[in-house]
Amino acid sequence: MIYITRREHFNAAHKLYNPKWSEEQNNEIFGKCSNPNWHGHNYNLFVTVKGEVNPDTGYSVNLKDLSVIIRKYITDKLDHKNLNLDVDFIKDVMPSTENVAIAIWNELEPHVNALNCKLHCIKLYETENNYVEYFG
Repeated sequence: MIYITRREHFNAAHKLYNPKWSEEQNNEIFGKCSNPNWHGHNYNLFVTVKGEVNPDTGYSVNLKDLSVIIRKYITDKLDHKNLNLDVDFIKDVMPSTENVAIAIWNELEPHVNALNCKLHCIKLYETENNYVEYFG
């Protein structure tokens, strides 16, 4: 079994805000991330897949094909969007980095499986200091 990772990038805005809470409680829990005028991040997405090496090609997956899938189903939908308002597959979900990573996994998994490999990990960097890893 071999693991290979493709990196993609997107920029997006969001805010962390629970409508069940008061403005004060949102500010206390989420701080600047609850800014009513939103805030943005330059996200780096790492998609790791696993599979066996094909003896005819020498690789487990064509990374160009993987990149096309990531762009079509993820980055084209997220790049320069408001995660709270514009993205169908995270509608009505708090767009924390954790929840965005889970949603990305759910969107990618059936398409990655069609490449004869398995999705292993989604790693999503929100900042250079903060990232989440999700293994399904």
